[in-house]
Amino acid sequence: MHEHYEIELCGERLWLLADRALYWPARKALLLADVHIGKAASYRAQHQPVPRGTTAATLQRLDALLASYPSEQLVVLGDFIHARQGRAPATLALLQAWRERHPALHIRLIRGNHDRHAGDPPPSLGIEMLDEPWLLEPFALQHDPVAHPTHPALCGHVHPVCVLHGKARQRLRLPCFVIDEQVSLLPAFGEFTGGWRVTPAAPARIFLAGAGRVWPLAR
Repeated sequence: MHEHYEIELCGERLWLLADRALYWPARKALLLADVHIGKAASYRAQHQPVPRGTTAATLQRLDALLASYPSEQLVVLGDFIHARQGRAPATLALLQAWRERHPALHIRLIRGNHDRHAGDPPPSLGIEMLDEPWLLEPFALQHDPVAHPTHPALCGHVHPVCVLHGKARQRLRLPCFVIDEQVSLLPAFGEFTGGWRVTPAAPARIFLAGAGRVWPLAR
């Protein structure tokens, strides 16, 4: 079982997963943000040397989560496919094979900025496409981190990371969840995504993800 940290937000129990995802037990829903499938392929199309195998690694991690957490639905909070250049035949074949391993899973993708440029995934993947926000009580699920007028928002887009400093000038950069009563942020799920340093003020809570566990950042 993957490590997780349970929190309560707006009366709902949510599990923050070490593998940079969120599990909602009451809904049997796995939530991800910023998968960026095909990002490395799109960089290689521009003749930039980047690692290979990132899409396969991302999908293997997703397989492991779905095996560990009983999920009837997968909700992606935007940026599933990185760019049109990333829709290479080999990448789409990996996606199709992954989908065939999970035929009963209901997948919803809330369009993010990269999805709007890359275009919707192929219909054969059976992904329901939604524009933000999508209201799944009590939350507004969306890509852009903006407050919703009536619902607390769970969002992506930022790729939040936190930087820890040691006494001997060590520096550790870790993905994190930012949990707030108005706008909460999920870390980027994809293998090749980078991150944006965040320093939110109280009462927002920060939870670090790394080394196979999740823990709250004391402040």
